[in-house]
Amino acid sequence: MATYTYTTHVRWMGGHRGHLKCGNGAEMDFSAPPKLYGEEGVLTPEDAFLAAVNTCYHMMLVWAAERLHLDMVSYECEAEGVARDRLDKTSEFESVVLRPKVVVRGASYGVVEKALRMARKYSLIAESIKPEVIIQPDVSVQEPPDT
Repeated sequence: MATYTYTTHVRWMGGHRGHLKCGNGAEMDFSAPPKLYGEEGVLTPEDAFLAAVNTCYHMMLVWAAERLHLDMVSYECEAEGVARDRLDKTSEFESVVLRPKVVVRGASYGVVEKALRMARKYSLIAESIKPEVIIQPDVSVQEPPDT
């Protein structure tokens, strides 16, 4: 079985701000959430966590749509993470809800559902995290254009 290694590098910038450099070259500043003395307008670890789930699911849906020959017209997805505080003052995400809005042309709803299930199954991030990942899709199927 193949293994893959991914890397990031974090550097403290002072206060509650840091700088992230990803192995693929992307770089950005980050901070704690404002409610935890962080800064507005920059990535937070919580944002990054939800973004990892959301973007990985997106890429796996694109992959599944290609394999099932779906004509995807549009896609967008809202992610919502629910975190709770524990008695010992730590916290954890207890669920992540993805709300993909998918518009396809000329396919059955069943094939789109299969693509959504495949995307969830093959999402490395969703398969690797502790909280439940719930998919609540909004699917629209359009008729193919007349030829």
